Amino acid sequence: MKLYIDPGTGSMLFTVLIGVIGALIYALRNAVLKARFMVSGGKSGKAEKDVWPYVIFTDSKRYWNVFEPICDEMEKRQQRLLYLTASEDDPAFGKPYQHVKVEFAGKGNRAYARMNMLRADIVLSSTPGLDVYQWKRSRDVKWYVHIPHQISDLTSYRMFGIDYYDAILLTGSFQRRRIRLLEALRHLQEKELPVTGLPYLDTMLERVRTEKAVQNHPPVVLVAPSWGKSSIFHRYGESIFDVLLKTDYRIIIRPHPQSFESEKELMDRFMNRYPESGRLRWDRSNDNYEVLKEADLLISDYSGVMIDFSFVFGKPVIFADTAFDPTPYDAVWLKDDPFWLFTILDRIGVRLIPEKVDQLPAMIEESLHSDALRESREAVRRESWECVGESAVRIADYLLSTRDRLTASSLSPQDPAKDGNSGTGNQIHQHSGLQAD
Repeated sequence: MKLYIDPGTGSMLFTVLIGVIGALIYALRNAVLKARFMVSGGKSGKAEKDVWPYVIFTDSKRYWNVFEPICDEMEKRQQRLLYLTASEDDPAFGKPYQHVKVEFAGKGNRAYARMNMLRADIVLSSTPGLDVYQWKRSRDVKWYVHIPHQISDLTSYRMFGIDYYDAILLTGSFQRRRIRLLEALRHLQEKELPVTGLPYLDTMLERVRTEKAVQNHPPVVLVAPSWGKSSIFHRYGESIFDVLLKTDYRIIIRPHPQSFESEKELMDRFMNRYPESGRLRWDRSNDNYEVLKEADLLISDYSGVMIDFSFVFGKPVIFADTAFDPTPYDAVWLKDDPFWLFTILDRIGVRLIPEKVDQLPAMIEESLHSDALRESREAVRRESWECVGESAVRIADYLLSTRDRLTASSLSPQDPAKDGNSGTGNQIHQHSGLQAD
């Protein structure tokens, strides 16, 4: 008889195993350090050098565009930084840094095991789920900082995705209110929430301003949905593509990268039904800049790419009403409070419903030539995207000033078991001059 363990139980058992192994390694390492300390006559210089002042962790190379401007700024300031990536072919390996060290952390659980044993003052990451599943707060890390990889409502993460960070870098002040509501509902200690903007958007905007615009005839329509049961692929099926292929538009389909991992069967079905041709192309490039620049109009659902397309390129979007299900996300806790994205969609684009898919060509033409829609997009951009062009500098300022505070206060992480608030016991809230509340 074969022993069957369901995925949920398997994940739990793996987490317990990682915790036990981590505790043993931690105890062994402490014993070794104490022995070194005694042998050296009380000199601890070697141990101090093993602690990184700043670490960036990324679970995928596709977020290099978020971190590259920060790494460049830290390199410029000659700051010692370790960039840990779970992608062996991360573009970071090609950078000729002197002060920033790039290392492969391993794939999947190996990367998290490395992070669980990390020794650092500050860790910056866009990966949600800290202290929820396999990735645990290291006892030897003083401060965890989360950076979003897009402008969005930060309650759009999977459940408890950002609860146990010490700080979250905001792209705009609008994100603060719902984070505070979530903290109050869950009785969490308040995080630091400095407004810093978003580095990769600054980089994209600078490129747009310096490069020549593309003129397409006929127009190029980009379809770039999110992934999951609420996405276009699930809710609309083939109907949107069937209608588009009856027009003269050129079509680019760019699925969310996660779709090829979590929805492989669905992707195979669509790619077989709609093979590439002179009028249709599938895009899987790591950097979405070129495809966003090429497109004249974007069709999406609730993906953050709509914000990039509207704010950076100033182009119109059509958003498919997919009856978004908030159940797996933090947003479900705030069901009586409006989800930010859904409060601005009608201001930056035109709504598509299943009953009107056949009217899609007319909607595209209207969107492409609407001055009122263009002015509305610009107004939303001004409201939602702050610190434009300054994000990398502001983030570096925050990291350095926070480390100065931590060092001055001689803080160390508390044992989560002592304060009953896993991972949030080591917070301090003197502000660093950046906009926070």
